[in-house]
Amino acid sequence: VQLQASGGGVVQPGESLRLTCAASGRIGSFNVMAWHRQAPGKERELAAAAGSAGDTTYANSVKGRFTISRDNAENTIYLQMNSLKPEDTAIYYCSAARFDGSSWNDYWGQGTQVTVSS
Repeated sequence: VQLQASGGGVVQPGESLRLTCAASGRIGSFNVMAWHRQAPGKERELAAAAGSAGDTTYANSVKGRFTISRDNAENTIYLQMNSLKPEDTAIYYCSAARFDGSSWNDYWGQGTQVTVSS
């Protein structure tokens, strides 16, 4: 499967953005769909994840501000980001993970840049 992320841009603090990750194949079979981010000079970190059962996980730094959702029918995941802060500036990557019974298989999309600056 190929993943295509989009929706990044330059916004001011307090504004919102919605990131979209479109998959070339069915995402319903993936156990986890997620958004990760990597800020300049820092390691990549998990921002939000959505399991196939509808469960979600968020980094403490984005809880209450970001919402991840997955649309299996459209093979797309979203990341709604509200009340953005300068520290949210990063390249955001979407990923898909599937457990085949013995190992995890991960797929990554290209990143989309989010810049929060006044």
